[in-house]
Amino acid sequence: MSKEKTDLNPTGTSRRELVKRLLLGTGAVAAASAVKAEEEMRFPGDPTDHNVVYQFNKADADYHKAVMFSVGEMVRKYGDNIKIVVVCFGPGLHILAKKPKRPVAKEIQERVSSLHSYGVEFHACGNTMDSLKWTKNDMVDFAKVVQVGAADLIELQEKGFSYISW
Repeated sequence: MSKEKTDLNPTGTSRRELVKRLLLGTGAVAAASAVKAEEEMRFPGDPTDHNVVYQFNKADADYHKAVMFSVGEMVRKYGDNIKIVVVCFGPGLHILAKKPKRPVAKEIQERVSSLHSYGVEFHACGNTMDSLKWTKNDMVDFAKVVQVGAADLIELQEKGFSYISW
């Protein structure tokens, strides 16, 4: 973390440094609480306790809403203590297209972008892209292209991700 002064951090000290100062300036009870608080703090790059991969492979508007709602609820429940990947293939790939060839509600496109800003990863199936004659340039900038969407699901599960499908 930068030691730059900001409105939220007027002293320019890191969170860990603030916890250390707290430990030095307080009694044993407060020190024990601060140690526990530091153990519960998550810093960028720390491993998450929860990892989930969603299969996203349908063109249905109700399906889009349901899956995106679920992803959002996971972010709300676990905050930065969850890693979420949405693997898009087949008809579901269109949510990641700059100019979808199937109907995708503006609300869904906005929700995908918003969820990405909260750290949700969106993987695009290269095989489906090839069948549509799409390239990386046809996809939203944050889409990560994987060769085979179904294989991506398998590999993420092998890495310990829980699998969710509708």
